[in-house]
Amino acid sequence: MSANFVLLAAIVGVFLLAGAIKGVVGMGLPTAAMGLLSLVMPPAEAAAILILPSFITNVWQSAAGGHLAALLQRFWPTLLASALGTIGGAALFGAINDTGAIPALGAALALYALLGLTTLRLRVPAHAEYWLGPLVGGVTGIFAALTGVFVIPVVPYLQALDLERDDLVQAVGLSALVSTLALRPRSHTMADSSFMVRRDPCSRCSPPRSG
Repeated sequence: MSANFVLLAAIVGVFLLAGAIKGVVGMGLPTAAMGLLSLVMPPAEAAAILILPSFITNVWQSAAGGHLAALLQRFWPTLLASALGTIGGAALFGAINDTGAIPALGAALALYALLGLTTLRLRVPAHAEYWLGPLVGGVTGIFAALTGVFVIPVVPYLQALDLERDDLVQAVGLSALVSTLALRPRSHTMADSSFMVRRDPCSRCSPPRSG
C-alpha cells in the first residue's frame, strides 16, 4: 500500500470526522481537521487543504440562518478586525509555518478544550461590545494566521453574548468565513514553500562558500 494512498485515506477520514462534528454542533471543522491533519503533514499544507472545505461549509452556514443582515450590522467591526488581524498576522509571522504553528496550534486546541470542559459562563455586557468585539476579532485573526484555527477567542466571546443558538452558529460561520478568505493567499504560498522544503531538505542549508 503506497504512502500516498494512506495519506489520502487519512485526509478523507479526518474530513468525514470533522464534518460530522460540524454537522452536529455547527462548528469545529477547522479545529478538528487542523489538529488531526497536523499529525500527518506540516500545518501549512493542512491549512491549504482546509481552505476549500472551510469556505464551502462556512458560506452555507453563514447564509442558512435568517438573520444575516442583522448579524453583519452588529458584528461588522469584529469581522473587519478579524480580517485585518489575519492579514497582519500572516505578514508579521510569515503565515502558517512549522516552527511557530505547532506550539501555537497546541495551545489554541488546549485552551478551546479547557473552555469546553469548564462550567465557567462568561458574560459580556452590552456597553463593552463596541470595543471588545474588534479586539477579539483582531486576536482571532492573528491566531488564524498562526494556526489555521478560527475559534479562539471569537467563539467564547460570541457565546458570552447569549445569542440564540441559530444566531451563534451563523455568527461563528461568518467569522470563520472572513478568516478563511483573508488567510487563503498566504496559506497557499506557505504550503508551496513547505512542499518544496520537504522535497529538497538541502534548501535549508547554507550555500557553499568558495575559496
